[in-house]
Amino acid sequence: MADQVPEAGGRRFGARRRRLLLVLAVVLALAGGGLVWAGVTHTSGQDPVAAAGRIPAPTTTAAPPPTTSTGRPAPRPTVPLSRSTPVSIQVPSIGVDSSLLSLGLNPDRTVESPKDFSRAGWYDYGPTPGEAGASVILGHIDSYRGPAVFYRLSKLTPGAQVTVRRSDGRTATFTVDALRQYPKSSFPAEDVYGAVEYAGLRLVTCGGEFDRTARSYLDNIVAYAHLTGTS
Repeated sequence: MADQVPEAGGRRFGARRRRLLLVLAVVLALAGGGLVWAGVTHTSGQDPVAAAGRIPAPTTTAAPPPTTSTGRPAPRPTVPLSRSTPVSIQVPSIGVDSSLLSLGLNPDRTVESPKDFSRAGWYDYGPTPGEAGASVILGHIDSYRGPAVFYRLSKLTPGAQVTVRRSDGRTATFTVDALRQYPKSSFPAEDVYGAVEYAGLRLVTCGGEFDRTARSYLDNIVAYAHLTGTS
């Protein structure tokens, strides 16, 4: 049916309901096993994230360019690239330097979470980083052994740089626009997966209070960024 979650091998989100189902799947996947280290070593989980920056509008033609934390205009979005598999991500300001796993769908239609806590993964049913649309990269916040790849994602600030190396030899550079924390029960589907004309990037992990009974965090942390350079 037109509004089903795409089967493996599909490459488009399609209808709005499809995006909503996929977002729920992402939230459920990131709430799953392994994200428990902070619950063992902390009494209340992660500190709340203060909202920073402005989330880019759905289209580049209907809204002014985003601004940085100082109020100055951020670099305008760069012309999107063609599709190409990403191979690694670097976020120098928070110490991230990771090769990228490819994440698809589990048999129950939830989005896979990275099996390696030290590596991030990109959702390969969506746009590739640098391509027009909202590309999503997911990573764990922690594990039994300690901090995971996106442990410091909550420290990311507007204006920070994110680079993604691609299999076509190009490097896509993104500028962070905003950082948000959401209860998993009210994850903003349209903000994260909604259609955009520019090349957008969303980095997603867990955060907030830790539910010891469910052994998972109650919130998601999302960093929004847009393409500002290629090399």
